[in-house]
Amino acid sequence: MTTLVDQVRSGDRRAIARLLTVVETGGQDAAAALASLYPYTGRAYTVGITGAPGSGKSTLTDKLVAHIRRGGDDVGVLAVDPSSPFSGGAILGDRVRMQDHASDDGVFIRSMATRGHLGGLARATPQAVRVLDAAGMAWVLIETVGVGQVEVEIAERADTTVVVVNPGWGDAVQAAKAGLLEIADCFVVNKADRPGSAETRRDLESMLELAGALDWRPPVVETVATEGAGIDELWEAVTEHRAFLESDGRLVTRREERTRDEVRAVVEDTLRAEASVRCVGEAFDALVARVVARELTPEAAAAALLAD
Repeated sequence: MTTLVDQVRSGDRRAIARLLTVVETGGQDAAAALASLYPYTGRAYTVGITGAPGSGKSTLTDKLVAHIRRGGDDVGVLAVDPSSPFSGGAILGDRVRMQDHASDDGVFIRSMATRGHLGGLARATPQAVRVLDAAGMAWVLIETVGVGQVEVEIAERADTTVVVVNPGWGDAVQAAKAGLLEIADCFVVNKADRPGSAETRRDLESMLELAGALDWRPPVVETVATEGAGIDELWEAVTEHRAFLESDGRLVTRREERTRDEVRAVVEDTLRAEASVRCVGEAFDALVARVVARELTPEAAAAALLAD
């Protein structure tokens, strides 16, 4: 594992792929590797790209990768795909759409299955970001699965969040109530060559007006990703948001809050695993029987389990 970590830090693509597999699997090897890598992380800037299924996130990501590479920076992509509730497998369509970069050593693309994790991301996404960060990627793009109004976990994982919508997606009321839009640092109206693009942009801007004074007003960018139209403007919006965050320490504050949330999540997962262990066996069955017999309340039974 030490050798593998050293290879990752040197940018070895095979080592990166192997370590990402270890991280997705979890366990002691993953924990040891991440502990070794952790001091060398924190330099990559993360951009989350989220939106409804079919909005064009993968094509946008592909064009952004090309734009970044023209500037000379290395870039990593974590493309999260939905997984089958039956087999656990995933159709890795995002990687299929980014084949143009397959031979570029400055680009590393990894598809990750959600494996039942909700929120639009895979459970191992934060750890995978650290692997790409330690490997020297200046930018890490995180593309979520197609999400709805409430799957907004990406805002807790990315420095800048891009929300992609399409013309005709809904009216101003839909815009105002969508929790997905409340986490946007930049809006993209993709497929802007279709009818209704102007109305969609107007609805988004109306929502921003209703929000009142904002420290950062998310720009609304129109793109046609299949043709590369609007990509320059989108990247300008991303870099302007980064400059805004870095100008007065907001980026540091945002990352500190992200770390706080991640530590809390690890604690909750650990306690949940411990609870699963406690909730089996004869003692647990006996307590359940007493609850069924109305001798104990569920709360009292839980307290008894936790007291042991």
